[in-house]
Amino acid sequence: MKFSRAKNASRNAFFGVILKVYQILIPFIMRTALVYFMGIQYLGLNSLFSSVLQVLNLAELGVGSAMVYSMYKPIAEDDKNKICALMNMYRRYYRIIGLIIAVIGLGVTPFIPKLIKGSIPAELSIYILYFLELGATVFSYWLFAYRNCLFYAHQRDDVNSKINICVSTFMYLGQILVLIYVKNYYVYIITTLVATIIRNLLTAYLSKKQFPEYVPRGALSKEETKIINKRIRDLFTSKLGFVIVGSADTIVISAFLGLEVLAIYQNYYFIVSAIMGIMTVVYNSCTAGIGNSLITETKEKNFEDLKKMTFLACWIACFCSTCFLVLFQPFMTVWMGTQRLLPFSIVICLAAYFFIYEVNQIMNIFKDAGGLWSADRFRPLVTALTNLGLNLIMVQFLGLYGVILSTVISTLFVGMPWLFNNLFNELFKKEQFPILFKEIFLFVIAGIIVSSTTYFICSLIPFKGVIEVLSKLILCIIIANSLLYFMFRKNEVFINVVMLLDRITKGRLRLTRKICRLEQ
Repeated sequence: MKFSRAKNASRNAFFGVILKVYQILIPFIMRTALVYFMGIQYLGLNSLFSSVLQVLNLAELGVGSAMVYSMYKPIAEDDKNKICALMNMYRRYYRIIGLIIAVIGLGVTPFIPKLIKGSIPAELSIYILYFLELGATVFSYWLFAYRNCLFYAHQRDDVNSKINICVSTFMYLGQILVLIYVKNYYVYIITTLVATIIRNLLTAYLSKKQFPEYVPRGALSKEETKIINKRIRDLFTSKLGFVIVGSADTIVISAFLGLEVLAIYQNYYFIVSAIMGIMTVVYNSCTAGIGNSLITETKEKNFEDLKKMTFLACWIACFCSTCFLVLFQPFMTVWMGTQRLLPFSIVICLAAYFFIYEVNQIMNIFKDAGGLWSADRFRPLVTALTNLGLNLIMVQFLGLYGVILSTVISTLFVGMPWLFNNLFNELFKKEQFPILFKEIFLFVIAGIIVSSTTYFICSLIPFKGVIEVLSKLILCIIIANSLLYFMFRKNEVFINVVMLLDRITKGRLRLTRKICRLEQ
């Protein structure tokens, strides 16, 4: 089967960005509605169950990615029998995964109340809520979930994006009506369960309509099955750590500090993770080009590319971290009120975590582009277990600070050194590492100066409310980027980055054109 890779890639990117923006804006509205119509504890429950079920979903890690990857070659060769056999294997694995999640989920039921410190709303049963959430997860595997792979393997991710947007829109509309008129949290969760069923049935219908020749039948050879199972195991160990990091903080906060603290913290983290998500979409779009360069170009050329991307990532991370420091508290006051603010020192911790995460993200992009999965497969797991251990210890002495700092410490002192070691052993020269480290360290110093100066100037603004947020945002954009420009305008990497942007935009951006003339 032939299809246009360029056309599909651009279509996937377009709808992928739309879905990402949608997944930021609409949940933001839903969080607001849930707090104002039901209460802060309900938002905490929502976050807790999402994290618990994310842990239960560990059974799936690697299966979907491995099956889609295994379909690329038979699709290119138009081997319908093998595709059908892969689908049959995929269906069987997903049925087993759904059963495993159901059994483990039921097994941990007695421990669910221990994950919540303090009380929950009197009219709710924690067990009924948990069973509804568990049911939605199990059904997502049992109802034709395996047919998703056909869209992904044929580079039609846009179809899944459209399905998610359409079904989620109806789900959110239903939940808004429930919050306003019914005010029943059980019905709110049942809406999620119904949406899950509709999403899977719609996906199955469209996949059968578009690919009627593919049905789950036949079997792969023992050797092919063995190769796929090995691929699943490798992906499992590399992805396990990311799930633990994503869920551990939420569960620990709920168990030790309570639902209200969890909900307030999640309001802050929601904004941070939204910006992270947007940056991930941008970075992922570069992966294929980086992968091609790593194969065709010299180590010196690839290291120059790494320096440019790291410079851009550090600049963006400095600017965003400054915005967090200046805007978080005024924005949260407008959004949730003064009674739901965290201390400013927590904001500082989140800003530091964001900077570290973005630098780490660039290194991960090069790792993925270079195919270092085998060498790197245990790093995320060890980092996550370190984070979890520190979480359990530090939360008892430092509270919420301990949870955030444990993530920072595990990433900064375990994950990143290990990742740098893998990159400069496999893709670059070891003697090049001090050069990159110096560039990053300079940005750390610059970030402290820029954020402190911008915060001080913005603190002089007398306005309150929405006007305060907008005026401080404008000042952040002007002051932070101006200071960064004056600090790095003579930096060789900065000049190369500006010239690169000028070439990419074909000189259409006046700013890059002007800077190029100044530096020449």
